[in-house]
Amino acid sequence: MPKNEYEIGSNKKMNRRMHPGGHPGHMRGKGEKAKNFGATWAKLIAYCKPYLPAIIIAFLFACIGTIFNLIGPSKISELADIITAGIATEIDIDAIIKIVKFLAVIYSFGYVLNYAQGFIMTVISQKVSKRLRTDISQKINRLPLKYFDTTSYGDVLSRVTNDVDMISQTLNQSIGSIVTAIFMFFGSLIMMLSINVKMTLTAVIAASIGLALMFLIISHSQKYFDRQQNNLGAVNGHIEEIYAGHTVVKAYNGENAAKKTFKEINDKLYDSAWKSQFFSGLMQPLMMFIGNFGYVAVCVVGAVLAMNGSIGFGVIVAFMIYIRLFTQPLSQLAQAATTLQSAAAAGERVFEFLEEEELHDESNKTAVLDTIKGDVSFENVSFGYNSDKLIIHNFSAKAIAGQKIAIVGPTGAGKTTMVNLLMRFYELNGGDIKIDGTSIADLKRENVHSLFCMVLQDTWLFQGTIKENIVFNKQGVTDEQIVEACQAAGVHHFITTLPNGYDTVIGDEANLSAGEKQLITIARAMIEDAPMLILDEATSSVDTRTEELIQKAMDTLMAGRTSFVIAHRLSTIKNADLILVMRDGDIIESGTHDELLKENGFYAELYNSQFEEVA
Repeated sequence: MPKNEYEIGSNKKMNRRMHPGGHPGHMRGKGEKAKNFGATWAKLIAYCKPYLPAIIIAFLFACIGTIFNLIGPSKISELADIITAGIATEIDIDAIIKIVKFLAVIYSFGYVLNYAQGFIMTVISQKVSKRLRTDISQKINRLPLKYFDTTSYGDVLSRVTNDVDMISQTLNQSIGSIVTAIFMFFGSLIMMLSINVKMTLTAVIAASIGLALMFLIISHSQKYFDRQQNNLGAVNGHIEEIYAGHTVVKAYNGENAAKKTFKEINDKLYDSAWKSQFFSGLMQPLMMFIGNFGYVAVCVVGAVLAMNGSIGFGVIVAFMIYIRLFTQPLSQLAQAATTLQSAAAAGERVFEFLEEEELHDESNKTAVLDTIKGDVSFENVSFGYNSDKLIIHNFSAKAIAGQKIAIVGPTGAGKTTMVNLLMRFYELNGGDIKIDGTSIADLKRENVHSLFCMVLQDTWLFQGTIKENIVFNKQGVTDEQIVEACQAAGVHHFITTLPNGYDTVIGDEANLSAGEKQLITIARAMIEDAPMLILDEATSSVDTRTEELIQKAMDTLMAGRTSFVIAHRLSTIKNADLILVMRDGDIIESGTHDELLKENGFYAELYNSQFEEVA
């Protein structure tokens, strides 16, 4: 059944799941677009700016190490000439030993410098990935809730894990290799030119063919790397959704539909991954072929020149090594190009998330409410989750300090939406909400949140002990206060029967029912002890007897506090000071329970229908 506008943004639907077949790339129209490779890497380079000095040092180490490796073949050429000249007469052993010692030293230095470069880049890559995860984590707290209304949690998690790991691996394995490969390529070219121009031209022609083919492949394969990362995020989103709602899937025999949807997304991932890996797989054997082709070409040209007496045997030996050093970077560049493309696709997704529109900055706000009476007024409030489609129309109401305000109405009437607006989870399209005469728009969100303790219909407990879940973010809470809150919520006796009492780890040592979880969240609200209280169908998951106990505890908790109660069981809000009856985003009736029954209107119809259903 299609969801109405109100449900899409409500806190009851805060754990928003996308339709199994969708993912953010589709929903936001970006998933299938080829990303700008250069622009993404420009952002990554700018992001690495704090580590630029260390990166430069690593590159210098790589360049110097490459120079040492380039010197080797020229000394080997001298060694070959000495041996060749000594065959007819006498080999100069001292000269050979001197060259061998020199080669041992430069190759050792080259190894040490390359190792140092790799170590530095490993440290930097981990620091960058740590910073990215930190920034994403902080970004999540600055995003409006509407972002998560249209984006699956699994896709966000994929950006934190898969995409950041891809960037880290590329920085660690590919950047240093690219610098070394480029320096080796041009260094070999210079050394070969200094030895023999004709043989160098032969090698350059062969390498040019490989470079042209490599860039051609890259230009056609980037779009598949983009699709691969987006489809991977879609798979993660679907899996997270299905396993989070595993019980519902089982209860409604939805396994086949879930499998079908997974197959569709997985096929898309297979198609994009196969094509991207196919193109990347072409590069390595292609570069090997070009390398071997250049090797053969140089050998043929070298043999002709040697027969003509233009070069000696040592030149051929040196060129046989240099041609390997000249073509080997092409293979390294081809391999690096693959990871660079994957990193560009991953980086685009990460920066796309980091550049999402944030909540408005409130650092300039100075108004603060610490001690309040609890007067709350809604003044001509208008709101819509989509700006072009309002679902709350010119809503006005007033709650006097200490009153218990009940909000009732059919599903989709806008009850929870009003609570969301009161907590500033969403911003108003029009009108104002005031607490003790101060507009909540003039207060920082943290200040508004601190004025309320809240119990939702959907319970949420974190990994940890029961005590940690009850205390949550509250500081300075004593064990006695925890016990008193749990006794008031009617959950103390149950907790004492658990293996480790209040120190029992939820999930590992105890599996709690929905009602038991709700009782713990109610105890959490009691510990928060905020000036105002919001109960969004807080007793919907408990039995009638427990509900009666909780109602008594809630009456004690609500004493002296302005309380907003959303309830479907109208029998639980008979003692409310004011009942607001909502339908289609408007208040159609208001008054006490007895007054509304006397009117014999919509509220009376709702109230009587519940008893008819029971009967």
